Amino acid sequence: MRTFTEYLRGLREDNDLTQQQIADVLGTSQTMYARYERGANEMPIHHLVTLCKFYNVSADYLLGTTPNPKRKQKAAEK
Repeated sequence: MRTFTEYLRGLREDNDLTQQQIADVLGTSQTMYARYERGANEMPIHHLVTLCKFYNVSADYLLGTTPNPKRKQKAAEK
C-alpha cells in the first residue's frame, strides 16, 4: 500500500512539476514542501485541500484510502 508521501511525490512528478512550483501553489517555501514530501513535517489540512483542488483528485486518493483518484467525483456525478 502506498503512503501519503508516495502519492504526494507521484502526483507532482506525473505532472512534471518541481517542488518549488508546488511550494508556490501552497504559498510556502520549497524547503518546507520538501519536508512534507519526505514525511518530516505534517502537512496542514488547508494545504491538503489546496493540492486536491490543484490536482483535481479526492483527499481519499491522496491519503491512500482509495486507489482511484477520481472516485468521489464520479460518485457525485451519478
